[in-house]
Amino acid sequence: MLHIYRILFNTGMAVMMQYRAAMAIWLIGLTLPPIIYLVVWITVARSRGGEVGGFDPTELAAYFIATLVVNHVTFTWHMFEMGWRVRSGFFNPLLVQPLHPVHRDIVENVSYKTLTLFILVPLTAALVWHFEPVYSPQRWALVAFVFALVLAFFVRFFFEWSVALLAFWITDTSGLNNLYMFLGFFLSGRMAPLDLLPGWVQTVAYYSPFRWMLAFPTELLLGRLSEQEALYGIGAQLIWIAVGLGSMTLTWQRASARYSAVGA
Repeated sequence: MLHIYRILFNTGMAVMMQYRAAMAIWLIGLTLPPIIYLVVWITVARSRGGEVGGFDPTELAAYFIATLVVNHVTFTWHMFEMGWRVRSGFFNPLLVQPLHPVHRDIVENVSYKTLTLFILVPLTAALVWHFEPVYSPQRWALVAFVFALVLAFFVRFFFEWSVALLAFWITDTSGLNNLYMFLGFFLSGRMAPLDLLPGWVQTVAYYSPFRWMLAFPTELLLGRLSEQEALYGIGAQLIWIAVGLGSMTLTWQRASARYSAVGA
């Protein structure tokens, strides 16, 4: 598998290099929203005497710059192209190969993110220089953050691939995709730190997979969690990975069994 992954990674990098302009546009679409939220919430904090919900401007800057990085590492796009894959016959050659298509998508995802690091790193550095965020994690929290970031990627990947597979049953999945993104927008902490949202929203987020995709690793990096909360969060991520992987496996088995080859 390591040999296969290396070949797929090299192929993915070569393909991505052919779409450099498109990659830049996609990256702008990913990085612009957190910057807008940051400016909005800093304005709100300053209008309220210097803080909002226990966050001052430097802590808000730290939060949204961290979410920019975490969201970049964890995001996937397969929900938005799975319908085309089903309708166009994209799966025809893949289903006769002894390799699950999910492996190709994982490597493609990593290839894109590896290339865009050359833009993301200087952009993040510029934001840190301009907004002067404050990070105060302990050493154990930094180690836990790296581990939680990897787990967050798999939580999000497995769940979103499961949602994407519904395209085998639903002709147009745009409405379903938008509903999923709407829920994730609030429950993952992308729009605002969860501490700033109503209590019932925080409770729903706590028992959903969305919090563990973005807010949890971000809070670790900010040093806002205790060791016990970090261990609980990593345990929750492992549980949601198991749930997402099981859901993806079951859905794929049924989807591939009912697939009818179309296209050229």
